[in-house]
Amino acid sequence: MEVVKKTEQNLAKIRAEKPLLHHITNMVVMNETANATLCLGALPVMAHATEEVCEMVEHAGALVLNIGTLTPELVKSMILAGCHANQLGVPVILDPVGVGATSLRTQSALKILEEVKVAIVRGNAAEIAVLAGSEAEIKGVESIKADNNLPAVCRALAQRLKTTVAVTGPVDLVTDGERFLEISNGHSMLSTITGTGCMATTAIGAFAAVEKDSFLAAAGGLLAFGIAGELAAATTALKPGSFQVALYDALAGLTAKDIRERAKIKIAQEV
Repeated sequence: MEVVKKTEQNLAKIRAEKPLLHHITNMVVMNETANATLCLGALPVMAHATEEVCEMVEHAGALVLNIGTLTPELVKSMILAGCHANQLGVPVILDPVGVGATSLRTQSALKILEEVKVAIVRGNAAEIAVLAGSEAEIKGVESIKADNNLPAVCRALAQRLKTTVAVTGPVDLVTDGERFLEISNGHSMLSTITGTGCMATTAIGAFAAVEKDSFLAAAGGLLAFGIAGELAAATTALKPGSFQVALYDALAGLTAKDIRERAKIKIAQEV
């Protein structure tokens, strides 16, 4: 299967090329996403000031925007960096954390999407449904309820924005409006520690830095991260603290063989 083969190849490219991932991101999990980036083989930088974001993005393989702890000033930095990334051909990945919980979050995400060409949007079911204008319920930054026809909502949003949409949950969904797949890798322990959604976005960013096809980059990032979650759970007593450490180790030790043997992917022709 192309997705599996490309994920193997792109993981090797990440480790060989060590692309820089420029994050303008969530202060709650900045350390966690930096560690996840390093464990995958890429290099992280967290540069938020408007005075430096354009200069920093010139050195980046991908730009990751995460509105988890947003402020109006931070949104300005995101748009400034995003527009410059667009000019340079650097892929932009948006994580619309908590969209739907407050008007500031929703309006900020929509403003970023309006002014910046985003290659990949990664969110939970409720966040993606809200961006699509569908019914959803979110509590803080946690998805409570989303449209029952989520695959169709994702595909419609991807077509409208001309982007790739990636939704994480018990089964991850990825679509660019034409292609659509489901990834069943992962483990319930991923929901017991802070920031695994943000780490998944970072994994996507690492793959986007070496893969021009945003659909394959999003699928590769989620596949690699989901398999690492499974491997981590298999080596711990299933307690959150030890699981977090094991997750870093699993990301660092992930192999092409792991991906090839453990991938659980379903490609859908129609939604």
